[in-house]
Amino acid sequence: MSPDLRLIIFDVDGTLVDSQNDIVSSMKAAFESVDIAVPDRSQILSIVGLSLPVAIAQLSPQTNDATQAEIVAAYKNAYAEQRAENDIAVTSPFYPGARDMLHQLNAKANILMGIATGKSRRGLDALLTGHGLNGIFVTEQVADFHPSKPHPSMIEAALSETGLAPDQAVMVGDTSFDMEMGRNAGIRTIGVSWGYHSRDNLGHAGADLIIDRYDALPDALDHIWEK
Repeated sequence: MSPDLRLIIFDVDGTLVDSQNDIVSSMKAAFESVDIAVPDRSQILSIVGLSLPVAIAQLSPQTNDATQAEIVAAYKNAYAEQRAENDIAVTSPFYPGARDMLHQLNAKANILMGIATGKSRRGLDALLTGHGLNGIFVTEQVADFHPSKPHPSMIEAALSETGLAPDQAVMVGDTSFDMEMGRNAGIRTIGVSWGYHSRDNLGHAGADLIIDRYDALPDALDHIWEK
């Protein structure tokens, strides 16, 4: 691969799309299905980005493995039902500027784009299809086949699939898990302030830069790769 190529790896929930209402309502349905008190909204949003079994274990540490597995299955069913009943472009809308930025970056000959998400393959496929973005990402890493963030497996797979070195890649995400995953994989990171973790959390997790709007991303990328 050319040394001039660059890979931008995006998280999804909280970074590209605002899916918090879907996530919170599905989690509520899942916990209610096993008669366990539903975690509050802030607790639920704090685990967005983790693989679902790890997230459920953190939200219900008092339950046994079998019950946690029931909650996981109930969450998946509730989320799939919501997807079937509602327009994903409405329930999981892009953040302002996200779609335009993806198309802007996709038009650059030296830029490749990828995804590293805690979503399942089924969930990501539904999202990309619903938003008409199939084929725009050259590598798509999902929770089904990797350890949960912040393990570096997803980024390592993305680098392997694209043939790029760590210094040619950057992770863009909204949680401390994204920043830590990037650091664990040896790539640089850009935090976004509009998602589910605070600026302080992103900074403490080692974000190289933090941006407040999508039109700041090109300058942030230039700064990252000038280092």
